[in-house]
Amino acid sequence: VQLQASGGGLVQAGGSLRLSCAASKSIFRINIMGWYRQAPGNQRERVAFINATGATWYADSVKGRFTISRDGAKKTAYLQMNSLKPEDTAVYYCNADPSDILWFNRTGLYWGQGTLVTVSS
Repeated sequence: VQLQASGGGLVQAGGSLRLSCAASKSIFRINIMGWYRQAPGNQRERVAFINATGATWYADSVKGRFTISRDGAKKTAYLQMNSLKPEDTAVYYCNADPSDILWFNRTGLYWGQGTLVTVSS
């Protein structure tokens, strides 16, 4: 597994969860890390990304509720999800790349296993 994802689970609306994504030690360099998500019957969508210098990008639907952060030394990213809504229910996929490609609505080279986030109303 190139990216080890953890976190997720079941939470009530208004609650919080934190996702983590840790890169394998075999990966030499990562620039951008972040998450996509896919709800049943929906297309995969971008959620949030962060680069090596701390610049971030968020989908409009999560701005002000989700915060992405990163531990560069550990090549680990975190997604703090607050004020969760039922529409946040999805499988969340960690994605990373050594280039800038993730800024341009493209998928990165490395993937984690999906982790399910379920928000009940």
